[in-house]
Amino acid sequence: MKAVIYARYSSDNQREESIEGQIRECTAFAEKNGITVLRHYIGRALSAKTDNRPEFQNMIWDSGKHLFDMIIV
Repeated sequence: MKAVIYARYSSDNQREESIEGQIRECTAFAEKNGITVLRHYIGRALSAKTDNRPEFQNMIWDSGKHLFDMIIV
């Protein structure tokens, strides 16, 4: 099974370590379950009130091309 990881934080007050921690946890989950992670999509300090976030849109675009089976968040 192929997957991507989507990690994000929404505020300038949050730190990069938040992203690193999310990726670490998602990667551990993937490894434990025999899932191959193909890519990380990362949203930094962008509101989730809309889906108008560049990395989120890239992920949606790639999902339409069936490049991966699942998204780990």
